[in-house]
Amino acid sequence: MNNKKMIETLTRMKEQSETRLKSLQTRAEDPKLTEEDAKALQEAVDKETQAHQDVLDALADLTGDGGGQQEDGPDTEDEPTDQGESGGTENGGEESEGRSGIINEETRAGITKAIRSGLQSTGKLSKVKRDEQVRSAFAQTVIGKMSAEEARSLGIVAGNGAVTVPQVVADEVITYAQEENLLRKYGSVVKTSGEVKYPVLVKKAVGNGHKKERADGDPIPDEAIEFDEVLLEPAEFDALATVTKKLLAMTGLPVENIVIEELTKAYVRQEADYMFNGDAADNTNLGALAKKAVAFAPTVVPDLTAADAGQKVYDALIEMKNTPETETMKNGRFIMNRAALTMVEKMKTADGFPLLRPLTQAENGAGGTLVGFPTDVTDFADKKDAPDVPVLYFGDFSKFYIQDVIGAMEVQKLVERYADTNRIGFKIYNLLDGQLVYSPFEPAVYKWEVATTAKA
Repeated sequence: MNNKKMIETLTRMKEQSETRLKSLQTRAEDPKLTEEDAKALQEAVDKETQAHQDVLDALADLTGDGGGQQEDGPDTEDEPTDQGESGGTENGGEESEGRSGIINEETRAGITKAIRSGLQSTGKLSKVKRDEQVRSAFAQTVIGKMSAEEARSLGIVAGNGAVTVPQVVADEVITYAQEENLLRKYGSVVKTSGEVKYPVLVKKAVGNGHKKERADGDPIPDEAIEFDEVLLEPAEFDALATVTKKLLAMTGLPVENIVIEELTKAYVRQEADYMFNGDAADNTNLGALAKKAVAFAPTVVPDLTAADAGQKVYDALIEMKNTPETETMKNGRFIMNRAALTMVEKMKTADGFPLLRPLTQAENGAGGTLVGFPTDVTDFADKKDAPDVPVLYFGDFSKFYIQDVIGAMEVQKLVERYADTNRIGFKIYNLLDGQLVYSPFEPAVYKWEVATTAKA
């Protein structure tokens, strides 16, 4: 059944349901209504109002608005009120006081109120439809096809040339970021409206073993655990995407999908680079993974050109995964670049086993295991200006803390800046921070940049 026929069918069902509700209303206003009849009537009203609301909701989903029966609103609002009042004062007031079994006016009023509410109700969009509506309205506002007044009626905040990204779109951006940015996928994300402080252990407490009972002059020595504060400070963060005017002018294309997709990709590239490398001239991140991970140097540097390179790299990986504290190692995993993936895929141990083992079952998109630990691959792990250098990180990436500021993401349309190339720019702006935070006593992540040439 196509949408048009479905709408016609639902409209007929709505009208039939309204007729049944009005019939129930007439019964409720009968001055001879007994308590026993009222119970059955209340059940019928509850069932019919729920069925009526279901029809209205389905109709709203198909028509795209929340007012499936606005045309009937004024009639049903005035009529029941007058009838309800007359039924409560003239017909039932004095008569019901002296007659056993007749319902009291409070019960009658409750039933008529439920019927009136059902007749005056409007369809509610499902969450999926509502999200689609908000998403489309946001994109239409960004590209200038919807006025600020219309956008505000749908909850889109716009002004001064910028549009605040609604939560449904922000969630979509972050979901994509979790797939592409492994630090957001495995890190610890905190949503706040201000700064967040994390305590970092700078001194370990030492337990005091003793065989004898403590005497009065032998108290337990003080062992303080001191904390230093690493402050996550949300920084201004933006990314840019451009779309041709010709594309925006085309009809029949899901322009909102194109705009949101381009903005999302641009944002994620910037965000991941900020968290992995943090080398932007105007936005350096000293807590970025590449800067904060502890450099690992194997005892024996493997010669990648030697016949036993596979075994030597395997030995180095064993040494690397055993370097962190036990607690860190238990939550450990490898993140590496494609150069490292190419290296380990080609290598085998001395007894002929490949270094990279396939997983027995899928695990969060991991590509296999190295020395028993899951691995992920990303180009964001590349060494700056040297993507051919194998780079491997190992550790507990939940120690990478990300702060998202609620409601900070917004989009600005840039027209004049790209006017001479017939393009329109869209700048997505956000406040966030991401840092690898750990105690000097317990480094969370180690980094190995594998030398591609053997030492003389």
